[in-house]
Amino acid sequence: MDPTGATRDPRELVLEAGDARVVVRPEEGGRLGSLIIAGREVLWTSDPQGLIHWGSYPMAPWAGRVRHGRFTFAGRPYELPRGMPPHAIHGVVFDRPWEVLGPDAIGIELDERWPFRGRVEQRFALDEGGLSMTLVVEADEPMPTTVGWHPWFRRSLGNGIPELQLRFDAETMLLRDAEGMPSGERVPPTRGPWDDAFTGVAEPPVLEWGDALRLEVSSTCSWWVVYTEPAHALCVEPQSGPPDALNGAADIVEPGTPLIHEMRWRWTRG
Repeated sequence: MDPTGATRDPRELVLEAGDARVVVRPEEGGRLGSLIIAGREVLWTSDPQGLIHWGSYPMAPWAGRVRHGRFTFAGRPYELPRGMPPHAIHGVVFDRPWEVLGPDAIGIELDERWPFRGRVEQRFALDEGGLSMTLVVEADEPMPTTVGWHPWFRRSLGNGIPELQLRFDAETMLLRDAEGMPSGERVPPTRGPWDDAFTGVAEPPVLEWGDALRLEVSSTCSWWVVYTEPAHALCVEPQSGPPDALNGAADIVEPGTPLIHEMRWRWTRG
């Protein structure tokens, strides 16, 4: 039973600390389905367009797009399903059920859409001032890998609270070509709206809803994709590599040496 007396869904993980409540939905791609702080829902919690447009979900074994779903590794070409034609997008773990490993951990085996065998584990730690999420990718054979997270933050918290403002500063932005993919050219960041990749981010991005809530996003990842085009939500996505990283910029994960990255949200209330 939860504190309201309602029966909890056994397919969910619920973490609570102070006035913060997190619901993890293993059955829906291992995502955060809800983050409530001081009674306010911070995430976009559903979307009829499908699993790619809500919550905060993990991306593995690649993050972002892969051009035309094709990459080469160790001299051999591979092709991935094109989840957002003409490109592959966001890996193969955000759209499948995960296994509950414990009260704060879930895991999943990489499926046949990925040409290498391995698994992903996700861990959560909540306290009154923040939430930590850790992604661990283990390989049974050498494989290129990038990871990341894709949160959808609400622009409006309602009740007259000012709309979300983003404080974000980066040295470099990847210029996109006509297909929406990195052209190879790096430029100083332009003014938004953005659906772009950045690096050289010295200070963690900060999301502010007026004086009501301030949320800082930090990560061990060195790349960030920021998506500001939707009217209802804003996405700030730490990634361990840029879009299309499987074509030359990915980490190589070996058996016995997992790839581990963390994202941390810290918040203060007005």
